Amino acid sequence: MTTFDPAAFPPVPHGHQYEDFEIGQVFEHHWGRTFSESDNSFFTTATLAFNPRYTNAELARSEGHPRELVNPMLLLCTVVGLSVEDLSEGGGPFLGVNECAFPTPVYPGDTVTARSTVLDKRESSSRPREGIVTWRTEAHNQRGELVLSYTRTNLSAKREVPPG
Repeated sequence: MTTFDPAAFPPVPHGHQYEDFEIGQVFEHHWGRTFSESDNSFFTTATLAFNPRYTNAELARSEGHPRELVNPMLLLCTVVGLSVEDLSEGGGPFLGVNECAFPTPVYPGDTVTARSTVLDKRESSSRPREGIVTWRTEAHNQRGELVLSYTRTNLSAKREVPPG
């Protein structure tokens, strides 16, 4: 048996730092996601979100939908996840989501893609090793319909740490 040598596995930095973001910059998140019935059922049950329109096709049809809807919180969590590699994987705490809207329902079988635009960036007055970045993210289904939009703010680690 060989001895484990952690130095043989140096950390590889991922994501972008504060200096990499420019206002107006657009990130086309390269992964999309097709939602299945089981994704929706499992998420809805695991989060105790027992709204029947997410699990009961007959009820959803009685409300004018072709079938059960994808739980919007599953949609939000998935789209945030699609954006992490481009926006926040470089480090820094999540500060929140604002202006969240779900203008078009998503159904099992729909495929969603997302893109984000840098809206704002500023130095943090209390954390000199980080800056604050805000993005607007929009997600569309395979028909090009807007299914989700929100703004998201994170602290973003700086590459260049100020002296002191």
